[in-house]
Amino acid sequence: MGSEAELAPYLRLVTLSSPMSDHNAILEAKLKVIDETHRCVAGKTALIVIDMQHGFIDEGASLEVAAAQHIIPIISGLIDACRSKGAPVIFTEFVYADNVPCLRGDPFGIEHLPSESSPGFGSKSSNCLIGHNAGTGVESAETIEELKPRPEELIIRGHTYDKFYGTPLDLALRSQGITHLLMTGITTDVCVNSTLIAATQRNYRVTAITDGCASPWPELHEACFKIWQPKFARLKTAAEVLEEFEVL
Repeated sequence: MGSEAELAPYLRLVTLSSPMSDHNAILEAKLKVIDETHRCVAGKTALIVIDMQHGFIDEGASLEVAAAQHIIPIISGLIDACRSKGAPVIFTEFVYADNVPCLRGDPFGIEHLPSESSPGFGSKSSNCLIGHNAGTGVESAETIEELKPRPEELIIRGHTYDKFYGTPLDLALRSQGITHLLMTGITTDVCVNSTLIAATQRNYRVTAITDGCASPWPELHEACFKIWQPKFARLKTAAEVLEEFEVL
């Protein structure tokens, strides 16, 4: 047998991994700190509305997210609250272009490639395609009318899921002194997830609006919340955030 000093690291490892250790209590304490440090701050908070576009929301679009219909009024309420408090509202739109032939089109998003004979999910449909053969109607890359940006509001168009990559989003936020972000939109597991993690990597304090995000895959939607909560973002409903706005 080794000495007590030699065995100490192993005994500590057993203690940490044993059922006696209260990981839930530790997480609960951490979440209280996160909740306090990520609360909305006047003059430092912005709302990010991710990819609420015709090509992802309209009935019949090749990449329609049916669940997105339920979050439109929720996001609209948050937009109104931010505008009333002078908090920036920034919209993002995913776009694809023939002259930026990235993997988001082939092989991961065939629907974004120029439409052929039978458009639809799993087929070339010009979804959110811009430039030559741009998507129109239900395949358009434009933000839906219900959430129409004001002329002075920033629209970030990105060719990747992460809306910080290759765009002026970070510069726009830092130029305005923004440190806290409210994140909404679609899809929870793709563009919201990629942008949210990119934001936290840049040291923004992110609050994910749980009832303001949607995905075609409920299990992935919920999995994102489980991943984000301990390491990446505060989770709040829109109603909870609106209560914070009342006292700003």
